[in-house]
Amino acid sequence: MHVIFRTLLILLRARRRPSITPWESSVLALRALPTDIDIARHINNGQYFSLFDLGRFDLMARSGLWAQMRRRGWSPVVQSEQITFRRSVTFMTRFEIHTRMIGFDEKCFYFEQRAVVDGEIYVRAHIAGRLLSSQGPVSNEEILEVMRVLGHEVPADLTVSEELQRWRADSALPSARKPAPNRW
Repeated sequence: MHVIFRTLLILLRARRRPSITPWESSVLALRALPTDIDIARHINNGQYFSLFDLGRFDLMARSGLWAQMRRRGWSPVVQSEQITFRRSVTFMTRFEIHTRMIGFDEKCFYFEQRAVVDGEIYVRAHIAGRLLSSQGPVSNEEILEVMRVLGHEVPADLTVSEELQRWRADSALPSARKPAPNRW
């Protein structure tokens, strides 16, 4: 909830920014605000995921996917995330969030996102997501069909690397319909 105003601003600004395809990179210019940092005066490790949400919203809005998802009652959810830190983005530093969709596996679509300062990657994350409807998960085929309806050419090979597929499979919790007892 702490980035709700930034999210709304990103969605409003996306209407005035150039359209892109889901396969192009979205780039957002931001500054590390007091609400982003922790006591060490750099962006808090957990805050990166909230800021990366902004990049995904921008990409979805500018490609037309956001409007189509809303029209169909679909909601995006994150299934898995992994992040790697190289350097800290410190208080009031200008940085960019680079976002691109990199492909699909049998269940999820994947994004790669980066926090970039002066052309240098400081942080990189991979996010596996899904779309949900009132009937349950939306199939990848339905998502790709919406992309086609929007006029976006769909690349022939959308398979993500085996490394990413293995990461998601190895880190997955049981389905919400199955028990997941907390035993240590």
